[in-house]
Formats: sequence, structure tokens, C-alpha cells
Amino acid sequence: MDLLTTILAFLLALGILIMVHELGHYWVARQCGVKVLRFSVGFGRPLYRRVSGPDRTEWVVSAIPYGGYVKMLDESDPDCAPVAAADLPRAFNRQPVGKRAAIVVAGPAANLLFAVLLYWLIGVMGTLEPPPVVGPPPEGTPAAQAGLADGDLVLDFDGQTLRSWSDLRWALLRGGVEGNAARISVRDLAGNERILRLDLSSARTQDVDDVWFEHLGVVRGAGAPVVRGLVADEVAAKAGLAVGDRILAIDGIGVRTATDVTNIVRASVGKTQTWELERDGRKERRTVTPKPLTLTDGRTIGRVGIDFLELQTVRYGPIEALGRAASRTWDTSVFSLRMVGRMLDGRASWRNLSGPVSIADVAGQTARIGLVAYLSFLALVSISLGVLNLLPIPVLDGGHLLYYAVEIVKGSPPSVRTMAVAQRVGVGMLILLTALALYNDLTRLLS
Repeated sequence: MDLLTTILAFLLALGILIMVHELGHYWVARQCGVKVLRFSVGFGRPLYRRVSGPDRTEWVVSAIPYGGYVKMLDESDPDCAPVAAADLPRAFNRQPVGKRAAIVVAGPAANLLFAVLLYWLIGVMGTLEPPPVVGPPPEGTPAAQAGLADGDLVLDFDGQTLRSWSDLRWALLRGGVEGNAARISVRDLAGNERILRLDLSSARTQDVDDVWFEHLGVVRGAGAPVVRGLVADEVAAKAGLAVGDRILAIDGIGVRTATDVTNIVRASVGKTQTWELERDGRKERRTVTPKPLTLTDGRTIGRVGIDFLELQTVRYGPIEALGRAASRTWDTSVFSLRMVGRMLDGRASWRNLSGPVSIADVAGQTARIGLVAYLSFLALVSISLGVLNLLPIPVLDGGHLLYYAVEIVKGSPPSVRTMAVAQRVGVGMLILLTALALYNDLTRLLS
């Protein structure tokens, strides 16, 4: 069932994003007066075909879903020959370079606008997220050197107000790629606020993943030792603890954070303890005996069945959500381009490149989590698709824009031979990138 969900979620994502991209080309081509012959989602043998409109445009769904195209009337295309005299003004190759560039850039632009729409929907709908509370940073990490402590709530990152853990992760990623020091404002569990300087220049960004955050020393914390959830029929529930209880001490040892409670419980397998609680302003006591839990590495730790993670609904008004959606799309696009630059100059690992297997896996995971997670995934991939197509690689939209830039400077388009050679180089580059991405996918899968 999970495999079926993954496949369907991946195909749905591909279909939506390809259609959005090609609709961008199609709509601007029609506005520019260019005759569109075919609109295809996918390549290869047509599975579905419909002809409609005054231009008798073919709408096609093809067997290979990994891509799509809009075929326009063009004298340089042998399939279009001969072009009727009445249709010549509507041929793509007869359009001014500005119109041709607008048609080409419309596809990536549609993907970026679609991402803005998705992020706006997410902002208006609201998401259930943990606050930006950090756990205890390992000794010697940049976070520890900055003075971050267990239970600190990060309020501000270089002037940007943070409302969720995902806001903090995103701010750290951007700062990490730039490699600068960040000014952060935090509030501890006692309510005291302080300003810290987090040096991101020493953090390794060869691999931008969870390991990088661990190296930075910024890990998610549970915050105050307040019970947010209980596992039914587990130790804590049977001992009489309730959601909302604040744990004050265990066997007379005061606890300040949820991490303190977790550490004591893990080290106390089978040991009967006296817990001091605060409930509705009253202090109470409970007897708790952590039961053993064997980990995959063979270690045995204590467990009582308490969830300390606080979740909050993060929602914005329509206007604020639109501004944040546009900003998030822009920031993600810039971040993607900077990562490409870092991979080219060796400052970031090519292992960060993901292929269809990884994308399909994430599609399945987010689909199983829920609508908001899946929409976030769609927005991110839509931005990646838009940015990728703007790269100056022949056969991509960015490659055509490069040809038009040469035409503007030179006064005439590149020669047919030059473009033919460039196309072969572009295809080779795409094959190499695809092979590398698949290798990364298989490496992650096997590990």
C-alpha cells in the first residue's frame, strides 16, 4: 500500500508540475499570437489525445511522464513544412526576439508563481508546527559557543521574526550557505531575553541535511517539562499523570527542561521514583517506575510514555500570507542557485543532488502525512523545476534564452551548426546529471 501511495503521489506531482510549466509556455504563446500545434504532458506514445480550438490544437497525455512540451508552428521544424502563407505571421521563428524570450521564460515563471500560490494556501490554511525551541547543543559546536542553551526559544534571526521550527531551519540553511555570523534573539524558560552571535562560517555545508544541523549544534528541543501527551496504558498514564502537568522534580532533583526529565528516565530502568508535579496550581506527587526499552543498537533505556513536544497552529492573514509566500519562493530560488554554484566550485557536495527515486520517496512520505505536507513538497519541487529550467544549458529553457541573448548582442541568431553542437552538449550534460542523481538516490536507498 505504501508503494502504491508513493507511485501515485509521484505521478500526480509530475503531472501537475509539468502541466503548470507547459501552460505557462502555452498561454504566453497564445497572447503573442503564435499558433500552438500540440500541448503534451509526457513523451513517447500518446495514451490520450484530444483536438480542440480554432487552431485544432492537440492535447496529449503520453506514456513517459518525465517531462512535456508545447509544439508551436515553426518554419525550422520539418514536421511543420510547408507552412501556409496565411500562417507565416503566427510562426514562432517569425516573432521578435523579445516575444520568443517571453514565451520561453513563461514556463519557469509559471512554476515559480505556482509555488507562491501553494505557499499562500499553506499560510492561510495554517500548519501545526513545533515552536523554534532548541535542545542542548553538543559541546564545541557553533551553537554551544554562541551560548544557546536547552529550552531557549529563538525569537529572531538576523531581523526575521521566527514562529516555528521550520522557520528556524530555513533561516539556518540560508545563513549556512552564505557562511556569515547571524545575530539571534532568544528567550530562556525563565522569560529572560538575550542577544547571541551564531557563527555559521565554521559549519560544513558540503552536505545540507540533518547531519549538517547536528554539526552546527542546533537540535530541536522539547522546552519546558510540561506533559503534552500520554501514551495509553504506558507507565506515566497508569501512574496518574495528565496532559498539562508540569514536572518539578524527580526524587528530589529539580528539573528545568523536558530534556532533564528524559535523561533521568532513560537512566532509571526499573527504578521506582517519586515525581513532584504542578497541576492547576497545586503540587502533587506520583510514583513512577520506568520500564525497559531495548534500542536497535542493543542498549536498554527507561521509558514512561510521555510526549513533551509542544505544537502550535501557525496561520497568517491573506495579505501577510501572500508576502511571505513570495518571499519564501524568492529565497528558495536564490538558495537553489547558490547551492548549484557551490557544487560547481566544490564548496558543496554533489551528494545534495536528488533524482526521481528520492523525489518519489518524499512524495509518498508527504502524501501519507497530510495535505499541507504534500502541498509544501509540490511548492519546493515546482521551484526546483523553475530554477533548473532557467540554467543556461542547451535543450533547457535557459539555453534558449542564452541563444536569444547572443542574437541580441550579435544582431543575428547563432548558426545552425553551433546550435546543433550545443544541443548535443546539453543532452550530454543532462544525461550526466540524471545519472549522478540516480546514483545518489541508489546510494541513499542502499544505506
